[in-house]
Amino acid sequence: MLTLYYAPGASSMAPHIALFEVGAAFEGRPLSFKRNENKTPAYLAINPLGQAPTLVIDGRPLTEVAGILFYLAKAYPQARLLPDDAEGQARVVSWMSYIAATVHPARRQGLDHARKVYAQADARLGARDWAVGDAYSIADIHLFRLFWRFMGSLNPPAEEFPNLMRLHDAMLQRPAVQRTLEAEAAAGYELP
Repeated sequence: MLTLYYAPGASSMAPHIALFEVGAAFEGRPLSFKRNENKTPAYLAINPLGQAPTLVIDGRPLTEVAGILFYLAKAYPQARLLPDDAEGQARVVSWMSYIAATVHPARRQGLDHARKVYAQADARLGARDWAVGDAYSIADIHLFRLFWRFMGSLNPPAEEFPNLMRLHDAMLQRPAVQRTLEAEAAAGYELP
C-alpha cells in the first residue's frame, strides 16, 4: 500500500504526477502548511522534518522528491520513467541533482538569480523534447513542477525560456499532470 502525503502545489506535486504516470494505487493525503498539519505529532512521527512529500510504502516512509521519483521509476519499470542503460540513468540522476541543488533553491536567492538559473536550465534542456534524450523521465516531472511554480508566480514571457516553456506545455497535455492539477486544486493550494 502506498500513501502520499503532499502539500498541494508544493514540491510534492512531482511524486503525485509520477504516481499517476505509473498507475499505482495510492492514497493521497493533503497537508496544509498554513494550518501546520505538517507539524502535528502524528505527521512528525512519519516525517520528523515535517516536510512534504512523504511516500509511505507498506508502513515505511520515504522522503525527498528525487528519492521518491527514483523509487517509483524502479518499482514500476513498465512506465518507462527511467532509461534502461547506465548512461541514461546517470543523466537522469544528474538532472535530478541539478534540479534539487541549483534550480529549487534559486528563488530564495532573489529574482535575478532565479532568472539566471532558469536560463541555464533552459539552455541545458536545449531543443530536445525531454531532459534526457527522446524519452520522458522522472527528470522531466521534477523540472516541470519547479518551472510550473515559477511560471505561475512570475509569468515570464514565453520567449525568455522557450525550451522550458515547450516542456511545460507538453507536460500540461499529459493525463497524469492533468489529474494531479485537478486533485491538488480540489484539495486547495496554500503555497508558502
